[in-house]
Amino acid sequence: MTSHPDHLAELSAAGVAVWLDDISRERLTSGNLAALVRDRHVVGVTSNPTIFDHALSHGSAYKEQLGELALRGVSVGEASRDITAYDVRWACDVLRPVHDATGGVDGRVSLEVDPRLANDTAKTVAEARALWWLVDRPNLFIKIPATRAGLPAITQCLAEGISVNVTLIFSLERYGGVIDAFFTMYVVELVAPGVVNTMPESTIMAVADHGELRGDTIRGTYAQSRKVFDDLAGLGISYDDVVTVLENEGVTKFAASWQELLETIETEMKRE
Repeated sequence: MTSHPDHLAELSAAGVAVWLDDISRERLTSGNLAALVRDRHVVGVTSNPTIFDHALSHGSAYKEQLGELALRGVSVGEASRDITAYDVRWACDVLRPVHDATGGVDGRVSLEVDPRLANDTAKTVAEARALWWLVDRPNLFIKIPATRAGLPAITQCLAEGISVNVTLIFSLERYGGVIDAFFTMYVVELVAPGVVNTMPESTIMAVADHGELRGDTIRGTYAQSRKVFDDLAGLGISYDDVVTVLENEGVTKFAASWQELLETIETEMKRE
């Protein structure tokens, strides 16, 4: 019988950390996350309000917890913390063997600070501290956006021993030209040791099925990349303007997703 190449193993061997860009109570209770870790080289998980909103809106996995939260009369904000922390804590436990085996390099799970606080340093730090205490796992990442107010919050959290995962990094000014990409192509086009690539399960399966790696795609391409930016400037397209718009729109969309999550939780709590 012909054996098929393990493309995800090749990606991992190239130094790329494969992260699942999704989480839900159903993934946890069914053992799906554990299976992806075992069989698909997944070494991390990231979450966001949209992911949790989708999970809460489908199925009945959260019914019992929502009922208890409603009986306790907790606020919608506190309910969102309890629900998300519960899933993230469980996912941290699933990934803990990976975390231990890699000396803390992999095996992380990311939980986002309320993005509506993105322009308030003190509130971002306070929320990060609360989430860090609530989940209480060493392989947790607290996700903080790289806004101007977010940067000192990141510094403060790191100084306090809180592990941070930075999001909304668009500009060279903020961090080394890291730009988000949103198509399956970004997996095989962004390969180098130390890269963390978060993917939905469908992308993980697509890479496993027909991904074609071409080795390190970053080293040795600086001149070519620099020319692209120079050509854009020649066309009157300002890089600084582009990344500013991306950051502002990113914060706005994250905040809107968070609001949708809170509304979903409020609606589901009223049903219980």
